[in-house]
Amino acid sequence: MPDGTTFAEALAILERYGGLDVYPDAVVTRLKNGVRGVVLETPKPGDARLARSKSSVIGGSRSALAGAQSEAVARGYMVHVVEEPVLGEARAAGRALLDRATHLVLGRPGKHCILAAGETTVRVSGQGKGGRNQECALAMADGIGRISHFAVAASVGTDGVDGPTDAAGGVVDSTTAARATAAGIGAPDAYLNDNNSYEFFAALGDLIHTGPTGTNVGDVQIILVNNT
Repeated sequence: MPDGTTFAEALAILERYGGLDVYPDAVVTRLKNGVRGVVLETPKPGDARLARSKSSVIGGSRSALAGAQSEAVARGYMVHVVEEPVLGEARAAGRALLDRATHLVLGRPGKHCILAAGETTVRVSGQGKGGRNQECALAMADGIGRISHFAVAASVGTDGVDGPTDAAGGVVDSTTAARATAAGIGAPDAYLNDNNSYEFFAALGDLIHTGPTGTNVGDVQIILVNNT
């Protein structure tokens, strides 16, 4: 498929966000060679070689949400789908989603399922191991008990791989903080600050392992609340 972007545009973005000195030399050299014409640009719109190419979107995050919604309804949940994509720093996105869920279901009787999708980022400043889904879920550990005594939240990569780990994501519930205290593993925030969500979830047995799924339509976040 045609690519409307150029090496010069990519180089300008690096200049805008931190300057060329903060990026790997190999990346900067590649882009500079592209600007000079040493490396050929990708085919652009209108290129005759791509005249017969076509594209079709056969699945996306909405497909994943539709499947989750269908399953939740079959299990007796009232479903609330968050239309806006979940973006930005993973831990901030997790807490914002938890606030959104609290607003939707707090004090409302019944079984509720809040569904969202998107892809977050992680600013790595610690020495631990984890991924964006694990950080998103871990950020909800301290607050999820305030929604209900019976609440659970998960963030999962649909490709089955979250960051440089063997997990697809993590799950927290109303007992997570208390179980962590009882196990003597420390507060969730300490693991977030060290980007070490994997070790936190591994200690509690709350990692989600699916194995590689062979597809990827982003990440899915699920919050279940039972107010019955």
